[in-house]
Amino acid sequence: MSSSIANTPRDIVIIGGGIIGCSTAYYLSRHPSFSPSSSIKVVEASKDGPAQGASGKAGGLVAKWAYPKELVNISFAEHVKLAEEHNGKDRWGWRFVNCGSWEGRGVISDEVGSGVGRGGNRKSLEKTLGLNEGHKSSDSVKRRGKGLPDDLRWVDEDLTYSYSPMAPAGDTAQVHPYLFTTSMMDLATERGAELISGRATEVVQSDGKVTGVRLVRLGSDKPEMIPATDVIIAAGAWSPYILPDLPISSTRAHSITIHPQPSVTIAPYVLFTEISLSGATRTRRATPEIYARPNNEVYACGPGDDSELPGNVDDVLVDDSACESIHKHVSSISPELRDGKVDKQQACFLPIVSRGGGPIIGAASQVAKGLFVATGHTCWGICNAPGTAKAISELIFDGKIHSGNLKKLEPSRFL
Repeated sequence: MSSSIANTPRDIVIIGGGIIGCSTAYYLSRHPSFSPSSSIKVVEASKDGPAQGASGKAGGLVAKWAYPKELVNISFAEHVKLAEEHNGKDRWGWRFVNCGSWEGRGVISDEVGSGVGRGGNRKSLEKTLGLNEGHKSSDSVKRRGKGLPDDLRWVDEDLTYSYSPMAPAGDTAQVHPYLFTTSMMDLATERGAELISGRATEVVQSDGKVTGVRLVRLGSDKPEMIPATDVIIAAGAWSPYILPDLPISSTRAHSITIHPQPSVTIAPYVLFTEISLSGATRTRRATPEIYARPNNEVYACGPGDDSELPGNVDDVLVDDSACESIHKHVSSISPELRDGKVDKQQACFLPIVSRGGGPIIGAASQVAKGLFVATGHTCWGICNAPGTAKAISELIFDGKIHSGNLKKLEPSRFL
């Protein structure tokens, strides 16, 4: 570590109060070189505070089989450490879960939609790209030769064609994304970080160096500049609003949450489904993901669509028909979900790196010294946030990443 880097007071501004921004604030506040002479400010545009986009509306899956591997290898272990240190089990619903692929038919009373909203064409979220092909497990007791584990009782056995585990035990976990994100921000605040409600509009620089961030605070129409020695762009799908050259596009994804009847026990499984639905005129295929959560909650999401990104996270529109389709699809294979109460219908935008893979993580020194990028995490933002945040904190305070090799993700490859 360079002593000059470690001992220099830093004014760090993070643009974006999602999981990447809040986790980065946490890791910066825990770095050995962070001191009261430095400051950490998180600028969030939503009037409702952190975690109002994908970070609060995601499934919360944490998996060793996610991608990219070099980032997952840091992040998964950090998730375990965070949960142990801060009682993640009670605070943000941390637990290991079973993960499997379910295939069968659904029973519905009428023709249902595709689960895609009116905003655009259907798009796969490609969440299973990191899985090893052909993983099988014989650890669970199977029922009737269909592969169903003995405790997976909340899907209809008679409608099941097959079930197969997608990853070994211990390779898949979950968090409640909103609780995890807000906890990271709260824990960072305890160490001196500050949350600013406002919309960042520009990274100010002079002589090739970052000098501040221009923003408009919530409830004001007057622009102001806050000084900065280091700026981290972590605004998810909105990151190109700050740095237009970032190759980030967006995909809208709808989801719902369901609370089954109190008498129903929902075993901890994450299911990637393939459901054949026979309607009056044709047979459709639906592929919702279903996540059992603690406290008798179930999360379900459908495919994405390519509707237009609004100017602010608070302006994201929810297509009721897309959410209703998700409910009908999951209800078609589970009486427990059909009879449950739908609590939330929601939508969010995932940041997609449109060329070269991604996500984009590291120093954007070719744009300005002191500028960092942490965005483009697709559907794996919750999973890969701790590794991203740890790497950025090391870059800022140590001048290099010690925890892993993230050269493939450096901004110089994308800008």
